[in-house]
Amino acid sequence: MNKRTPTKQKLLNILKKDHEMMITEIMEYFTISEIAVRKHIHELVQQGFVKRKTIKQSMGRPYYVYELTKKGHDTFPNQYEKLPLELLQDLEALQGKQAVNDVLARRMERERDFFEKEIASDEFDEKIAEVARIQDEKGYMVEVEKTEEGHYEMKHFNCPISNIATEYRQVCRNEKIVFDDVFPTSEVISHSCITSGDNFCKWTIKAPKKA
Repeated sequence: MNKRTPTKQKLLNILKKDHEMMITEIMEYFTISEIAVRKHIHELVQQGFVKRKTIKQSMGRPYYVYELTKKGHDTFPNQYEKLPLELLQDLEALQGKQAVNDVLARRMERERDFFEKEIASDEFDEKIAEVARIQDEKGYMVEVEKTEEGHYEMKHFNCPISNIATEYRQVCRNEKIVFDDVFPTSEVISHSCITSGDNFCKWTIKAPKKA
């Protein structure tokens, strides 16, 4: 390994290769002090790249092992972003545009079913909160604000599938359809979209009209 590799990157490389390791095993790769290595590991744990696990034994004291988190694994080159888009492009080349539309329609149905299973309440405010939570957990970086009229403005500051949605705008149209189905008594309006060059996707979900 190149001696100029920073200590933290070296730690990430070691854990990538060997998965779970005790500090004594990690120290075999270093000539610096254990205190210095522990300091770097602690910083990686604090930054979310590494996690520490407690291993209990039937006899003796428990001990700790260290392994990469998903964030840590994501620091290494991968095809996660490019591969899905390339597969859809290959599908279009082999079977035509309609085949891609069918695949994206299946994804839309799966998303709709997921919302239906996850959302327990029919109460408007609670349903908004649940949708925001679900989208935030998926990586959309959601902010929600209630207007004076009782409507909600929902902003997505990140699009985890923007590479696909930019190429195949049906993804955005399908998202609108899903929201329409999740809020059948509300009007759902799309104001801006990341794939159109805006800073965020913005939705207005109007409060249901009172009978």
